[in-house]
Amino acid sequence: MSVSTERVDERRMPVNFLSRIAVVAAGLPLVLGCAYLGGWFLFCLVAVAALLALHEVYALARPLRPLVLAGYGGAVGALLGAELGGPRALLGGFLATFLLAFLFAAFATTRQSTTVALATTVFGAAWIGIGLAFTLLVRGLGSEQDGRDAVFALLLTVFAADSFAYLGGRFLGRHRMTPTMSPGKTWEGLALGTLAGVLVSFFTLYDSSLIGRWEGALFGAVVVAASVIGDLFVSLVKRDFGVKDTGRILLGHGGVLDRIDSLLFAAPAAYFTLVGLGRL
Repeated sequence: MSVSTERVDERRMPVNFLSRIAVVAAGLPLVLGCAYLGGWFLFCLVAVAALLALHEVYALARPLRPLVLAGYGGAVGALLGAELGGPRALLGGFLATFLLAFLFAAFATTRQSTTVALATTVFGAAWIGIGLAFTLLVRGLGSEQDGRDAVFALLLTVFAADSFAYLGGRFLGRHRMTPTMSPGKTWEGLALGTLAGVLVSFFTLYDSSLIGRWEGALFGAVVVAASVIGDLFVSLVKRDFGVKDTGRILLGHGGVLDRIDSLLFAAPAAYFTLVGLGRL
C-alpha cells in the first residue's frame, strides 16, 4: 500500500467509525428487542437478514449462475423448520433446497455448468440459512427466561468480541494475524475481543439457571472462537471474489453478510455447547 493510500485511509477512518456507531445505535435495540420477544418477531428479523445476506452472496457469485429462488426457498425452509419443529425440522426444511434447485435447473437456460450452479445455490442456503436457524434454536432452549438468557449471551458475546477486536486492531494493533487472508486483523485485536467476549458471556449468564457460572466463561470462549472462524471464512470468500465488502447497505459496516458472518458460525457452536453441557 502506498503512503498516499494510507493517508486517505487515515482520513476516512473517523467517518467509517462514526457510520459504524450510527448503524449499531439503530440496529442493536431492534435485534435485542426481537430476541427478547422471540417467536415470530425474531423469526421475521432473522428471515429478512437471511434473504438480504443471500442476495449479497448470490450477487457476488453471479458468474456461477446460482439458482437464486431455490436458495431463498431452502434458507427460509430451514428457518421455518427451526422455529416450528427444532433441529430435525430444520434439516428437513433445508433439504427443500435440493428439490427446488433441481426443478429450477431443469428449466434454466444458462451456459454455466449445472453442477456449479447447484453447488453454489446449496452452499449459500446452507451457510446463511442453517447458520441463522441455529439462532432460533438457541432462543428456544429451556424455559422462556432460559431462551432469553441464551440468545442474549450469544448475541452480546459476538457483538462484544467483534467490536473490541475492531477497536483493538485500530488503536493497538501491531502484529497482523492473517496477512494474506484478512490483513486488517491483528493479534492484539483478537486478544482484546476474546477477553471482552468471555467477560460479557460470563456476566450475562452469571445468574442464569440455564448454565453454571463458570460454564458461562467456557460458553463465551467457544462462541468467540467460532465467531473468529466465521469472520475469517467470509474473508476467504470475499478474497476469492475480489471484493472488500459484501454490500453497501449498512454504510461503514458494509453489507448484511459482513455483520452476521460471525454469528453464522457462533450460533451453531453456542447451541451444541449447551447440548454438550447437558442443558437440554
